Amino acid sequence: MRYFLEFSYKGTAYNGWQKQKNSLGIQQVLEEALAKVLRTTVELTGSSRTDTGVHASQQFAHFDLENPIPDTDMLIYKLNGIIPRDIAVKRILAVPEDVNSRFAATHRKYEYRISRLKNPFLIDEVYFLAAPLDVPAMNKAAALLLIHHDFESFSKVHTNVNNFRCTISEAVWIERDDLLVFHVQANRFLRGMVRALVGTLLEIGKGKKSMADFEDIILAKDRKKAGAQAPAEGLFLVEVGYPDSLIKPDEQ
Repeated sequence: MRYFLEFSYKGTAYNGWQKQKNSLGIQQVLEEALAKVLRTTVELTGSSRTDTGVHASQQFAHFDLENPIPDTDMLIYKLNGIIPRDIAVKRILAVPEDVNSRFAATHRKYEYRISRLKNPFLIDEVYFLAAPLDVPAMNKAAALLLIHHDFESFSKVHTNVNNFRCTISEAVWIERDDLLVFHVQANRFLRGMVRALVGTLLEIGKGKKSMADFEDIILAKDRKKAGAQAPAEGLFLVEVGYPDSLIKPDEQ
């Protein structure tokens, strides 16, 4: 039997999603909790990989069991009772055995959140930045992302991928009270891509780069040409989409 696990987490205390030999990842915490409750070894395959300090309000992973789970609601209750407070299991769904949580996903959506004012209640959940920004210029540059497909300039180097092509369907900065939020959605993302995009777009907002510069960076396919990565704490994975036949729209 194959199951999808839907969960969320605040990533501040963890070394990203993936389990590591010498540090704690979200994957390890959930696998150990599942093993304890189900009394069998469980291996999770995540839909997306998040880096150290990055958060997720919606994340999925799949796992396999020999026998069906008799009561998924009770399993969720037990899991939430033993995992740390900064991780929450939302749902467990039975899916066909050939469905992979990573490869079946149709899109991922991230938000990068910047606070324009210091706020003690948002520590570790936003990037505090009081510098003046030209948001319209940042949005004009962001619109270029919709017409390009190779984003090697915004990928971490030495990444083991077959190509650097992504189809971005949304890229826009929206101001909401004291927050400035970058919304970006694509079929896939490269390692470090969103934070590199944000860091480069902020240079445009500060007047250090132009729209033409931004397009030149995209075409260069060279990480050294792009800006520095924005801090991890402002980044949230907010949505992982699947076909309606797998998860109904009102369930996502």
